[in-house]
Amino acid sequence: MKSLEDQWEEAIARIFGELTGSEITTAYLQAERSDFTRFNRGAVRQTGWVEDATLTLTLLWEGREAATTFPLTSALEAGHSALATLRQDVRRIPPNPYTPTQLTAPQTSREVLEGHLLSGPEAIAAVLTPAQGLDMVGLYAAGPIYRACATSVGHRHWFSVHSAVVDYSLVDADGRAVKGVWGSQTWDDVGYQRQLADDRQRLTRMALPVREVPRGEYRAYLAPAAVAEIVDLWRSAPGEGDLQQGQSPLRALVRQERLLSPWFSLEEDFRRGGVPRFNKWGEVAPARLPIVTGGQLVNTLVSERSAREYGKSANGATAGEYLRAPAIAPGDLPPGEALARLGTGLYLSNLHYLNWSDVPTGRLTGMTRFACFWVEDGELVAPIERLRFDDSFYRFWGEDLEALGTDAVFVPNTDTYERRSPGGLTVPGMLLRRFTFTL
Repeated sequence: MKSLEDQWEEAIARIFGELTGSEITTAYLQAERSDFTRFNRGAVRQTGWVEDATLTLTLLWEGREAATTFPLTSALEAGHSALATLRQDVRRIPPNPYTPTQLTAPQTSREVLEGHLLSGPEAIAAVLTPAQGLDMVGLYAAGPIYRACATSVGHRHWFSVHSAVVDYSLVDADGRAVKGVWGSQTWDDVGYQRQLADDRQRLTRMALPVREVPRGEYRAYLAPAAVAEIVDLWRSAPGEGDLQQGQSPLRALVRQERLLSPWFSLEEDFRRGGVPRFNKWGEVAPARLPIVTGGQLVNTLVSERSAREYGKSANGATAGEYLRAPAIAPGDLPPGEALARLGTGLYLSNLHYLNWSDVPTGRLTGMTRFACFWVEDGELVAPIERLRFDDSFYRFWGEDLEALGTDAVFVPNTDTYERRSPGGLTVPGMLLRRFTFTL
């Protein structure tokens, strides 16, 4: 049986062999072979597997662009008809001056990250056995994820990663819950069981009487999972297109009307692996691209289209110009000292429902979620009712940032919309002098 990579090579060779004249074609593959297991009450409720591979074909012709997507399994037959349809479509649309008329010099890469994952039955036992006696609900997903790009001018890129993720909640008899996510390219019993034991301990504290906290400003410590939610919303903020069109919350930072803390640095860091560096045009992003260094914006994400429109230099960004491997630099606060440094205030494990409330001022809003606590004298004393926060990152990553954790934690992507998403975010916890709650 042919490997997925062989099927891919055969498909693109046939499609590219049909091109004529000034036609340029790019092909982008998204594929996976994944085991999925859903569980609740600490038992398996559904298990199965998914094997999927789709090819997106883009035709460039005289400043025009059209694209279509179809299964790789039918590429040898579908590729011919897809190319014929694209030829008709591309001739019906007006030229776009910012559509690439030629691609960058051909580049090639091949990255295969094997990892070490457990077989299906072994994996289920490894996930659920340490949770005996708990109402554990969630999802286990594991297996290889593939991405590939090829162009008719010679770009060739292949990427695959084996990874596993456990996205779970521990629920007590009264419906109170602690949320956890664990993921890696190699299964680690010790690391997973340590995290589960910590979450089990926090769940016992959820049985304490709940405290209602009035709206206002409080000292707060945000655990890495909460910080990850903020960074996830922030992924497209450094996009050059949004900045030029006045749609980015970073405009005030570009103009130096607002500043961030000199302790705050964020970069795109592909060195951890887990996500490909190439985009659909075959361009390869730098292994590291600083975005904010010492509170100053030093780079934006520039796609080929934005480079043409605004006279910039492209740096391998995707068409959507969003962060693919964001990482916040750690600070000097050991996680074991976070509660003592917090003193009295709020410990926030998770946030959700985040959205921008006022883009120009960098203000975002959202809700506290699972296992958030009121802290007094460095001790968790009571779980809190859910609160809505509304604050600006110019404040909490600026003058109100007191410290960042020494340990930057990898928080894996758990998205399974249409397909599993590779990669994740690397973030520390953060201690804030004040965080604003409005409801």
